[in-house]
Amino acid sequence: MYNFGLHEHINAILKEKKMDVAGKDNSFYTRMLANAGAVFELYLELYQHRSDTEQLFDRLIQTVIAAYETRSASLKKRDTEKLQKEHWFISNEITGMSLYVDRFCGDIKSMQNKLDYFEQLGVNFLHLMPLFESPANESDGGYAVSNFRKVDERFGTLEDLQALQSSMQERNMYLMLDIVLNHTSHKHEWALKAKQGEKQYQDYFYFYNDRSLPDEYDKTMPEVFPESSPGSFTYIKEVNKWVMTVFHNYQWDLNYTNPQVLIEMLDTIFFYANLGVDILRIDAPAFIWKQLGTTSQNLPQAHTILRLIKQCVQIATPGMALLGEAIVAPKEIMKYFGTDNYTGRECDFAYNATQMALQWDMLATGDTKVMLAAQQEILKKPYGTSWITYTRCHDDIGLGYDDEMIAAAGYNPYQHRKYIKDYYSGAYSGSPATGALFSVNDKTGDARISGSLASLCGLEKALKEKDEKAIELSIQKILLMQAHSFFLGGVPMLFYGDECGYTNDYSYLKEDGKSYDNRWMHRPLIDWKKNKKIDKEGTVEHSIFSGTQKLIAIRKQLSVIADKSNISWITPHNIHVATYLREHHGSRFWGVFNFKDEASFLTWYAFKEKGNPPATLYDHWTGETLTVGGDHEFLVLKPYEFRLFDANLTL
Repeated sequence: MYNFGLHEHINAILKEKKMDVAGKDNSFYTRMLANAGAVFELYLELYQHRSDTEQLFDRLIQTVIAAYETRSASLKKRDTEKLQKEHWFISNEITGMSLYVDRFCGDIKSMQNKLDYFEQLGVNFLHLMPLFESPANESDGGYAVSNFRKVDERFGTLEDLQALQSSMQERNMYLMLDIVLNHTSHKHEWALKAKQGEKQYQDYFYFYNDRSLPDEYDKTMPEVFPESSPGSFTYIKEVNKWVMTVFHNYQWDLNYTNPQVLIEMLDTIFFYANLGVDILRIDAPAFIWKQLGTTSQNLPQAHTILRLIKQCVQIATPGMALLGEAIVAPKEIMKYFGTDNYTGRECDFAYNATQMALQWDMLATGDTKVMLAAQQEILKKPYGTSWITYTRCHDDIGLGYDDEMIAAAGYNPYQHRKYIKDYYSGAYSGSPATGALFSVNDKTGDARISGSLASLCGLEKALKEKDEKAIELSIQKILLMQAHSFFLGGVPMLFYGDECGYTNDYSYLKEDGKSYDNRWMHRPLIDWKKNKKIDKEGTVEHSIFSGTQKLIAIRKQLSVIADKSNISWITPHNIHVATYLREHHGSRFWGVFNFKDEASFLTWYAFKEKGNPPATLYDHWTGETLTVGGDHEFLVLKPYEFRLFDANLTL
């Protein structure tokens, strides 16, 4: 609904600032008028009960205007170029890599010398894991931030980061950084002032004089780290109070019922936008609103905050997309793209964590039924939004898909999950995987899985046993997993080290602040002598790197792979074989993946059930052209073999 009074008020603010709304600032002015009503509506949903609502809303609008005014001309130009494209980030030409700068190459300056490496691989989008100041040994991998605007000296300086961003932009590369909205380090300026007794800053967090309310919260709030950090509150002796600490006791949860916290963090978001960030990864958004008597996860108000942030970003810095790092059940993840009037207007990206975990399910079982049972929910993603698709990341593998999906496939959910955990942790006899269980909850039996892509695919064990056949099979499994992820739709995100087969790195056991967290086993220290082997034929590193490189190159050739919400799954004619179809403007692509450790047979009818049947299929991976239904009744797939078929193109 048009709000005349609001628009008049905004016009008055812009006039006072002498903005050229008819000239160079017209596009900003248009976006402001188009989105201001939504911003106001969302703000009132959260804070209309407060006496200072109008005053703080004015401050929020001033924050949005200031972000635009301080944005550089080059970034404003890039905004315009991105807006001229239809959802620039759904392109098949973008491939990413996520990495820890210090473990990858030492520091930010050294990253400049690695840009050629990324270009050789085909990666043009970098997610640099947390770079901003966090206390040594209390950093949670950088997610316990003590200063949101100061690069940690371990990595370099803010000027180093700006220089790297400039170099990346010259190469038409994209940058993603993290923002931790849910909490700060207990050594952040706000926390330190709260410890000194300043009421203003205690109100930035959830402080309680005694255990009465914390005990009530704990009745319904699940423990995030039950082994290392049980409970959700920590006693602060300096003020004789309890503070909410859902993650670790050194991470204090921010209180978004206080609008000043929202405005402060929105200003930080704009700080990152004006550094030149193309995609901002919002860490743990599911936790940002707390409510007594609930799990304090995925609450409606959390979505209201994300929608409000999105509308503000759309006004001031529209070239920056938002990724919501919500690793939740399929039905919940869809809400992070927006619902109702805000469908497609909340987060631009989410992690396809369900599909990632289901790939590992298929690899362990050789069965696609559970994965297919989940697709009804996953396919509900709205057009114009996209996934980050991946096989591994810095985090553990959680089996977060629903019990109903496992039951629909004919399995007992408890026994099925136990088998998956046993298979990857090495407890299952005959498993080739080398991994470990993380965050085991003895009360519920829940646990997640740690381990690198290569180790979980059997390479670590095969190398140790010097079993050449097992090594070859492990490499095939690695490429199968990557191929399945790359062509689904979304931006593929490699995790550093996976491109050349790094196995688990156990050096973390000797490091203070890391030894308690086995996720560090799949966050390797890169040995650049090892990486040089990518150029030596016959090495494991060359096989995996060149295979990954080829997959990226194929993907960039096929516009049908751009995420136009254009994926459908083929009937499971063979439960061991996952087959999906991508269609757009007459082009058709089939990804065919055998997750069985034996040869599998797929009827040619699989390629005839949707649309006109193709006479021939060109396989981009092998270079073969096959006649559909030719001399053989079935397509024969070797163990862990995959095919990337195109009905219209022969290269």
